[in-house]
Amino acid sequence: MRAWLAIAAGVALGVGTAWWLSRESPDTTARKQARAEQAAAAQVRDARPSLYRWRDDAGVLQITEQPPADRRYERIDRDTPAGIRVNGDAAANDAD
Repeated sequence: MRAWLAIAAGVALGVGTAWWLSRESPDTTARKQARAEQAAAAQVRDARPSLYRWRDDAGVLQITEQPPADRRYERIDRDTPAGIRVNGDAAANDAD
């Protein structure tokens, strides 16, 4: 009977040790979650319709739906944000 208890205790100890060694640390879990959140944000950003602003060899400003392959470009969202955007000084506009 004692041999059976020793085997059961050894198996339980082995399973417990394997679980302890295979678990992730809280830091690793936090890093994985942060990477997942960044990937989700990038997917949302990439799913929005965009235009691309860039200059050609002659220096002419181009706005296209596809980004250029061989030069720098700026991504512009097609959808405007909700709400009212005010630029400039209201006092200067009232003086005109």
